[in-house]
Amino acid sequence: MKTTIELPDDLLIAAKKRAAETRTTLRELMERSLRRELQGEKNQEPHKRRKIRWVTSKGGLPPGLDISNREKMYEWFRANDDRFRY
Repeated sequence: MKTTIELPDDLLIAAKKRAAETRTTLRELMERSLRRELQGEKNQEPHKRRKIRWVTSKGGLPPGLDISNREKMYEWFRANDDRFRY
């Protein structure tokens, strides 16, 4: 089955290096890692759920920011990048 995931650039670069060092494919490396992670859950106690910390501000969302569509949200952030620089 094929799927798409988003990874931080540094993590993907490190994974590609490890795959090359061990003369395996990135797919095989990811599959082994995921299987190891899922197998480890059987032997561990369940994780406690983190409490959600809600942050609110006066005025709600900025005009034009659509949080129901991820791509439109990213476009809005790119277009309004200068508003969030400190």
